[in-house]
Amino acid sequence: MVKLLKVHGSQNHFFILDQTKLDKPLTDEELRDFTKKITNAQTGILNGADGVLAINKPVRKGALAQMRVINEDGSEASMCGNGLRTVARYLSEKYQQDHFLVDTMNASLRVHKENDFAKDVPAYSVEISPVRFNKEALPFTNLGHDRIIDNFVPELYPGLRFTSIAVPNPHLISFVNQEQISGPILGIVGKRLNSENPYFTDGVNVNFAQILDKNKLFVRTYERGVGFTNACGTGMSATSLALWLTHPEMVDTDSQIDVFNPGGMVKTKVHYDNNEYRIELTGNATFTHQITISENDLHRNNLENVQISETNEQQAYEHFVDSLPKYNDITTLA
Repeated sequence: MVKLLKVHGSQNHFFILDQTKLDKPLTDEELRDFTKKITNAQTGILNGADGVLAINKPVRKGALAQMRVINEDGSEASMCGNGLRTVARYLSEKYQQDHFLVDTMNASLRVHKENDFAKDVPAYSVEISPVRFNKEALPFTNLGHDRIIDNFVPELYPGLRFTSIAVPNPHLISFVNQEQISGPILGIVGKRLNSENPYFTDGVNVNFAQILDKNKLFVRTYERGVGFTNACGTGMSATSLALWLTHPEMVDTDSQIDVFNPGGMVKTKVHYDNNEYRIELTGNATFTHQITISENDLHRNNLENVQISETNEQQAYEHFVDSLPKYNDITTLA
C-alpha cells in the first residue's frame, strides 16, 4: 500500500506522493493524469488541491531528494515555495535531518526546520532562487522593455506600475491600494495573461500587493495553471524582492518581512550576496490528511478504494489564522 499526504503551506493545498517508496514510479503521463484527477474537486478527494508534489531520488550531488511540482491542469512548475516547505517537513521527518538540500527543476535549494509558527503549527524555511529579470527568463515580448521594474505597461492595464521577476517561476507584480487588491482587476489581468496572449506566451503568475507598513505586505495571487490561490510562496517571495527594489524606504533589510495572504501569513527575507539575489521564505508546513491507496490503483488512476484519516493539525492552523489581523475584505479561502 502507498501512503499519500494532503498538505498545505498558507492553505496552498497539495498532495505529496513519495515515488521513492513505489516498486515502479509513475510515468510522466501517469503523473499528469493522476494529478488532474485527484486535484479536481469533482473527480478527486478531499475537495481537490492546487497540485501534486512528487518526491523522487535526487538528481544533483548533495541533495536529499528531488521535488517535482505538477499543477492541477497537468503542467509542471519549476518551483513552489509553499509546497517546498511541506516537502521539507516530510523529508526532515523521514530522514531525521533539520538542514539539507532539495532538488528542484532549476537548482538545489537550501531548506531547514524553524521554530513552530504557533502552537502545533510546524514551520520551515526554504530558499527561493535563482532570480532573473531579463525578458527571456519570464519570458515576455511585445511590451517595449528588456526588463520591467516599476514601469507603466499600458498593454497590460492602464494606470498600474508592474515589475516582472523570475524566481525561477515567472511573476508579474503590481503594488496597489486596498480597493484594487479586493476588486476585479487581478482576475482580469491574470486570466488574460494565462490565456492565449501576445505578451506572456507561456503565461505568468500575477501578484497584487498592498503595502501595509514598513516590512509588512498583503499579497494576492492569480497563479499560472491554477487561478486564484490562497497563497503563492514564490509570488510572495518575488513581491518581497520587488518591494525592496522599488520601495526601499519601506524595507529594513536586516529584518524579516511579514507577508499576509488570503490563506494566512509567511515571513520573507531578501539577501544580496556575490551579485546574486535570493529570498528566504518561512511559513507553516501543515499535514491535514493521510491517504492510503494500493500501488496498482495508483497506476490505474483509481481513487475508489482510498482510505483517508485526519491528522487534526488543521484546527491548530485555523486558530493561528484567526489570531492574525485583517487588512481587507479578502477572507481566508477553504
